[in-house]
Amino acid sequence: MIHKISAEHLTIERIGEIVYNGYKLELSDDAKNRIIRCREYLDKKIAETTKPVYGVTTGFGSLCNVSVDADKLAQLQINLMMSHACGVGDRVPNDIVKMMMLLKIQSLSYGYSGSKLDTVQRLVDFFNNDVYPIVYMQGSLGASGDLVPLAHMSLPLVGLGEVEYKGKVMSGAEVLKIHGWEPIQLASKEGLALLNGTQNMSAFAVWSLLNAQKLSDWADKIAAMSLDAYYGLLSPFTKAVHVVRPHKGQLDTAAHMLELLQGSEIADKPKDYVQDPYSFRCIPQVHGTTKDTIAYVKSVIDTEINSATDNPTVCPDEDLIISAGNFHGEPIAQPMDFLAIGLSELANISERRIYKLISGTRGLPSFLVAKPGLNSGFMIAQYTAASVVSLNKSLATPSSVDSIPSSQGQEDHVSMGANAAIKLYKIVLNVERVLAIELFNAAQALEFRRPLKSSPAVEAIFEKYRKVVPFIVNDEVMYPHIQHSIEFLRNNE
Repeated sequence: MIHKISAEHLTIERIGEIVYNGYKLELSDDAKNRIIRCREYLDKKIAETTKPVYGVTTGFGSLCNVSVDADKLAQLQINLMMSHACGVGDRVPNDIVKMMMLLKIQSLSYGYSGSKLDTVQRLVDFFNNDVYPIVYMQGSLGASGDLVPLAHMSLPLVGLGEVEYKGKVMSGAEVLKIHGWEPIQLASKEGLALLNGTQNMSAFAVWSLLNAQKLSDWADKIAAMSLDAYYGLLSPFTKAVHVVRPHKGQLDTAAHMLELLQGSEIADKPKDYVQDPYSFRCIPQVHGTTKDTIAYVKSVIDTEINSATDNPTVCPDEDLIISAGNFHGEPIAQPMDFLAIGLSELANISERRIYKLISGTRGLPSFLVAKPGLNSGFMIAQYTAASVVSLNKSLATPSSVDSIPSSQGQEDHVSMGANAAIKLYKIVLNVERVLAIELFNAAQALEFRRPLKSSPAVEAIFEKYRKVVPFIVNDEVMYPHIQHSIEFLRNNE
């Protein structure tokens, strides 16, 4: 399967399809022409002008006033890449690295960056042959673009740095030799075109949004199972309640809950109480707000991934080369912080439902085991969920409110968007863990309602889940069941 790189709109869902379904990339004729035209224009301007052009004939950052001789412009780009590869911490996962490469290729293909065609094509070669540059999570300030991670991504193009290829870590020089590729000879401005830009932040954001949408759907499904297992009421999901406060996410969640629980014998059973705790009663308001947050952040990231974000911006049609600030991560740093908060709330309310299920109320046994006392049952699974939720509260503290000046004060306000991206990534994984623990509890609790059945939709999830996670009769080692629950969410829609 082939995806042609072009100026046509690239969606977040399409990125997921390309990366996870084994698509190969191909530069369209239009993309090639845009790249070539911009490079030819840039070469012509360099030859004609005597004025310094930032990052093309000058140094970088606070060295912007230091001119570089014409015969050293190629070395300037190599030096940029080597000096900026200062990453530390954990490796960026390969699927996110692949998204970074795709987004960088897309951005360069618009023809506003000045890259040579062979440089962009080599990135395509890396993508198509599953060559994953080794990139580290920490180091980007999210301001002059993602300088540090993109430096690590780009080093192997010139035979430096490291990659993972066929499960083995090797040098950039080794992987070039295996494929018979010559190291790319960078021309003026190319190092800056590769290193400037928001593709690291954007790749994390795309990955997080793809998972957030799935987890939001799972949150509703699991909450429906928990509600029935808790003998909860359906009345709070009545449409008439929500049309008088018509937030889209709230309306959609209420409708989804009623759809999920349609035909439930448990829901139809008369109840002698009129209210449920907020963690059940306010599912539309809480889950719905997260849905609205996801939709907003998605709209912002959608714009970002269809943009040219390096510096300077080369505009052949306007005969302009302008040093400005399209690399600055602020437009996506704040939304990523917002998404982190929204997703944290899915875990927060989920943990409260877990607590209610093990609390020994509504006819359920304490800690969801038939012989509590001898057995601790699900007591400590709730501890784990509480621990993860507490950590999320720290991780959800916004990164985008911070700024530490860099480059001798020339870069005096930064977005810290890469830190927002890292924290968002961790929160996504944590939300998945908490929801998996809720499903573990909800399925256990539902069995204590037999012979009554939940809805066909909930029972279908339950039946599938029971193929990988059993009912717990007496205490046993729990962590494998939690891990299998996480994998169940990951591998099923």
